[in-house]
Amino acid sequence: MSHTSESSQSESPTVENGNIADDTRNQTTAGSANPGGTEEGSAAAAISGVHAYVTKRPGVAIEAVDLVKDYGEDENVVHALRGVNVSFEQGRFTTIMGPSGSGKSTLMHTLAGLDTPTSGNIVFSGSDITTMNDKQLTLMRRNNVGFIFQSFNLLPMFTAEQNIVMPLTLAGAKPDKQWMRTLVETLGLEGRLDHRPHELSGGQQQRVAIARALISKPSIVFADEPTGNLDSVSSAEVLEFLKRSVREFAQTIIMVTHDAVAASYADRAIVFADGRIVADVQHPTADQMNALLLEERRKTSAAAFNGSRSRDAIDVGAKLR
Repeated sequence: MSHTSESSQSESPTVENGNIADDTRNQTTAGSANPGGTEEGSAAAAISGVHAYVTKRPGVAIEAVDLVKDYGEDENVVHALRGVNVSFEQGRFTTIMGPSGSGKSTLMHTLAGLDTPTSGNIVFSGSDITTMNDKQLTLMRRNNVGFIFQSFNLLPMFTAEQNIVMPLTLAGAKPDKQWMRTLVETLGLEGRLDHRPHELSGGQQQRVAIARALISKPSIVFADEPTGNLDSVSSAEVLEFLKRSVREFAQTIIMVTHDAVAASYADRAIVFADGRIVADVQHPTADQMNALLLEERRKTSAAAFNGSRSRDAIDVGAKLR
């Protein structure tokens, strides 16, 4: 187990005048996480007018450099991300875990361009997405990113098939029939394509949502508590497919979860606490992750208790004066 907040700093590219300095500028890597993708599928090719000149490190899907995110101001400020340095490799399944309020969801939303960092850089497909405007971010997400949500977010008036191809429909593109067939067969959705969401079980709805996330062959998939609304059997099926999509399709997946068992399906688990990465585990087990989470919760409780005692002491001192 290593502490990424330390090791990543030495390996991360340096930032110079808003740019990422490195020797391999805008190169693509063999074994890309975009199965069957083309140059048009990359953020750099899909987005015009991005003036920040950045680099893409070989084998790295997305990278955060000195990432800071604050909410509020002055005495009400909340430090959600405290100078995070971390990279995510292509073709790997990485999970982000941590106690409630640790910053794990903020990190994922910021990496996906759904939230704006206070400072720092995010390098994705040769572009620093922190320099992009709303239109450029929308294009980046549409062409390069897939999302899987806890609540499925399927459109109730459309069939499973229509929901799956919706990202392509909105983009005015046609689905790759062979890829569609592969997804449907792999996810066990044959015979369900003409069903509407209310006619499907929770596990089936989430499998439709996974197919929707993968239909455009994205460079990266962000999964936010994808098994949070599922029973244990459906959860195992969904997680097994996510793992399989990495193994067979070289997909890159970043998943936020609070479930140690879910984390054990990943190739790598990052543990977050108080806006920082406190552990980085390769090939995690459920027991490892449970132990780490319990330790972080213990530290959080101890800090809260000590803070309460300090405030009580100050109040007593004020009354005695």
